[in-house]
Amino acid sequence: MGETVDRADAEGRPERPSKTSSGLSSEGPSERPAEWSSGRRSEQPGTGQHSASGGPRHFDGGPQHSAPGGPRYFADPASGPGLDTAAVAALADETLDFRFKAVPAAAHGRTVRDWLATRPALDGLGTPLLTLDAAALDHNLRTMAAWCRDAGVLLAPHGKTTMAPALWQAQLAAGAHAITLANLPQLRVARAFGVQRLLLANTLLDPAGLAWIAAELDRDPGFAFTSWVDSADSVRQMDAALRAAGARRPVEVLVELGGPGGRTGARGVPAALEVAAAVLAAPTLRLAGVGGYEGALAHDASDAALAAVRGYLADLADLHRRLAPDYPTATPVVTAGGSAYFDTVAQELTPLTRQVPGTVVVVRAGAYLAHDDGFYRGISPLSRTSDATPLRSAMHGWARVVSHPEPELALLDAGKRDLPFDEGLPEPQLVRGTGPLTGATVTALNDQHAFLRGAGPAAPVGAVLRLGLSHPCTAFDKWSLIPVLDHADTDHPRVVDLVRTYF
Repeated sequence: MGETVDRADAEGRPERPSKTSSGLSSEGPSERPAEWSSGRRSEQPGTGQHSASGGPRHFDGGPQHSAPGGPRYFADPASGPGLDTAAVAALADETLDFRFKAVPAAAHGRTVRDWLATRPALDGLGTPLLTLDAAALDHNLRTMAAWCRDAGVLLAPHGKTTMAPALWQAQLAAGAHAITLANLPQLRVARAFGVQRLLLANTLLDPAGLAWIAAELDRDPGFAFTSWVDSADSVRQMDAALRAAGARRPVEVLVELGGPGGRTGARGVPAALEVAAAVLAAPTLRLAGVGGYEGALAHDASDAALAAVRGYLADLADLHRRLAPDYPTATPVVTAGGSAYFDTVAQELTPLTRQVPGTVVVVRAGAYLAHDDGFYRGISPLSRTSDATPLRSAMHGWARVVSHPEPELALLDAGKRDLPFDEGLPEPQLVRGTGPLTGATVTALNDQHAFLRGAGPAAPVGAVLRLGLSHPCTAFDKWSLIPVLDHADTDHPRVVDLVRTYF
């Protein structure tokens, strides 16, 4: 399969030379309302957006699609709402029924819109329950947007955390550059809601999936997509599948750097350079930058963990500098940064914007939006840094005492099917109608029960407890519809929205 390469980008700038000194071949802030599906967009100034990158490639098999300025690439400036706002708004027309365990039977048969118009209250919802707090969500959106602006990085929040198009819309409206996802089914959800800029923090090798991505890119010149690749074998398989699919636009890829004992990613800079050479030789792929996940190498904020993260990021920066002469784009991407170390990522990687002009630094924190009362409360950079504005937990569990078989043991009606437990057990916070609950601990979860010890008579049979939770990623996936409360700390919270998830 042959190709011709357009050597000028949308603004007429020449692409980088095809042979370089490295020897690699290049062949081939306003406040948001509580309604999270409003579709409104508030531009976030100063998000470090960059100009368009190098020109599109042309493949055998037909003319290339075009848009004003050419097809969109991942590092191109963001414009518009970033997804299909009408599709998100249409979620309000979904009929409530037995599929949604968070809503009472009294709501069945009504649409989301109609039921919310009745101004339902938390008092009318059953247990077990997961809720979100609108005030905390708004605080976290604005806090993270401001932090990214001040740090000089772009944000592509990991959408796998919530799998909620309405929340993705809110993140994009607050200034996020793109949405990050982890696998093919998640990508299909995003495209069903018209998300225009997607980063797959994974390698896509499924031939049917690559054919679908190629068709999406060819159908929609405004769609920008990039994924990771960490071996020459993966490059060959992607290239073969895209050739077989008749792809006409190149698929952008980032060379993924890993680390010893970590997860995916080429082991070491020399190995990553070999992957980059394979990408440059593949006519269906376009080398867009480098990336990885430092969180696979550390799990706390100890000195040793932070040193491991910095060492990894130093290698990632070295890889980016070495590839600088070979990038077929004027705006190469370097991306890292989950929700635990995004401050260190910014410190270590933003100097690249001076060392390699045009570099776009992207962090991918996803848990910041809901935050938590467990793992991320302890490790978030905005909790660990004294001069930062801390995030607030925007998610809570609610469970009822259904048994008190021993003086210091109570059983609640929420378990592993309802609440997260992989990064810490739920934290008892208060008894509804009574006040804070101190000295009590959840010691274990069964499928449908939580074991509460130490509450004594403060948690009698029938009492409803609010629980602090740890790890949003494994909270959202247990609920297909999540009530959003106006303020979870008030005596009688109102339900102001319902967030639909697609796991």
